Amino acid sequence: MTSSITTAADAELAIDDLAILMEKLAGLLEQETALVHAGRIRNAAALEPTKAELAGRVFAAGERLKANAKFLRQSAPGRCAALIRLQETFRGILQKNMIVLATAHAVSEGIMRRLSGDLARKASPQVYGATGRAAAPHPKHGRPLAVSRTL
Repeated sequence: MTSSITTAADAELAIDDLAILMEKLAGLLEQETALVHAGRIRNAAALEPTKAELAGRVFAAGERLKANAKFLRQSAPGRCAALIRLQETFRGILQKNMIVLATAHAVSEGIMRRLSGDLARKASPQVYGATGRAAAPHPKHGRPLAVSRTL
């Protein structure tokens, strides 16, 4: 349950608290983005607990502000405008982070598919088809891959 904001000082404090949390999370996202971009996945994964905790706090603070939005717009319009600008900046940082993470995921998935295909080709008998070309490996000859999720 969110607590209500009843004074202008409380409104400014609540907005400032959310802004500070968003700035911390944005810094962490930028750090994660740089680490993943540099291929330092293990180091980036170590940031996950802190990122999850900060994201939860940002969500809770945001819900509190949403519940008191009308009062906030009336009592602290300048701070609300500054928060909107901060949200736009945060959105850009988050979008870049998501693109880098999606790219890393796609690359790792491509590597796994290629490895799986190579293993299937090596496991299947080398025969020629009716056209005189090597036949594609049969799906039954594929071996399961064991993947360690520990980074």
